Amino acid sequence: MADGRLVEALVGPDSDGMRLDAFLATVDGAPSRSACAKLIEDGAVTINSTSATSKSEKVLLGDRVQAIIPEAPAAGGLLTPNYDIPLDIRFEDDHLMVISKQIGLVCHPSPGHVDDTLANALVAHCGYDHLGMLQGEDRPGIVHRLDMDTTGLMVCAKTDEAQGALQDLIRLRVLDRRYLTLVHGYVAPDEGTIETGIARSRRDPMRMCVSNDPDAREAITTFRTLERFEAGRTDDGYSLLECHLYTGRTHQIRVHMRHAAHPLVGDQLYGKGNERQNLGLARQFLHSWSIAFDHPATGEHIALTDRLPDDLAATLAGLSDRSMGRTAAGELIVGML
Repeated sequence: MADGRLVEALVGPDSDGMRLDAFLATVDGAPSRSACAKLIEDGAVTINSTSATSKSEKVLLGDRVQAIIPEAPAAGGLLTPNYDIPLDIRFEDDHLMVISKQIGLVCHPSPGHVDDTLANALVAHCGYDHLGMLQGEDRPGIVHRLDMDTTGLMVCAKTDEAQGALQDLIRLRVLDRRYLTLVHGYVAPDEGTIETGIARSRRDPMRMCVSNDPDAREAITTFRTLERFEAGRTDDGYSLLECHLYTGRTHQIRVHMRHAAHPLVGDQLYGKGNERQNLGLARQFLHSWSIAFDHPATGEHIALTDRLPDDLAATLAGLSDRSMGRTAAGELIVGML
C-alpha cells in the first residue's frame, strides 16, 4: 500500500452487509464515498489484511477494514489539508455536501487564516480531485459563504458541474436560505422586505454599508418576526426574526438590520450597546437554520433544518420570561429550535 495516513475500523452489527465504499465513508478520517471508491480501485484498502478488489464488496461483522489516505499536495498554490477541523455533515453524495458550520470557522483562506479554514477541511475530507474548483484553487468546494462567527447550514460542491449549477440556483433565487437572528428593539411588522444597494464602506474597508453608489450591488432581504421581548431597565427589548436571503451580499443581514435600526445582538462590527445589552454574546446572533433546493444532478428536493447552537439557544432561553408572545410564524418555527 502507498504511503499516507492510516484509517481503520472494525465492522459492527449496524454495518454488517454494507458495501465497502459506503462503510469506509462512515469511518472517522475517511474521505467521501466517491473518494473511498477511488482508494479501493487504487489498491489502498484492505479487509482483514487482504487487498479489496471491488467497491461493491460486502463487509461482514468483525471484518477489519484499513485504508491508506494519501496526503494532498500542499504545493503549487493548493491548500494544506487540515484533518483536525471537524465537519458536521448533514447530507452528502457524489455531487455535493450540506454541512453545519461551527462558530469561529472561516470559509476560505484570508489574512490571518491560512490552513485553518473550511476549505482546508474540505480538502482533507474529499481531496482536491473531488471538489468544485470554479471559485479558484484557494476556495475548493465553496458555493456561498457564512461569516466566521455565523453558524449553521451551507452547501459545498464536489464537482465543477454541481458548483456551477448551485451558483445558478442562487442567482435565480431558488436556493432557499433562511436565517434566525435576534435583534435589538421592537420590530413592529410581522413581516417585511428590505431592498437596497450594498457597497464597501469608504470610511472603513472592513465594513459594508447601504449605498446608492453606482458600484453598489442589489441586496434583498425579507423577514418574518417570530417573537418579541419586552424592554428592560437598560435595553429597548429584542425581537427574534427569520430572515430570507434573495441575494448573497457580504454581511447582508447584518447591514440591512442595522439600516433598519435593529442591529443584531452581539454584532461586534455593526451592533450597539454594551455587553449587558448584548446579553453576554461576543458574536452576532445569526444562524443559518434552513436550506432547501432541488438537487442539480438527481432532482431530489433537499430540505434541511438546523437547531440553534448552545450559546444562541441559551441566550434565547434567558429571555423567555420577557416574551410578549409569538407570531403565527413563530409558533411554527421556534418549537423546532
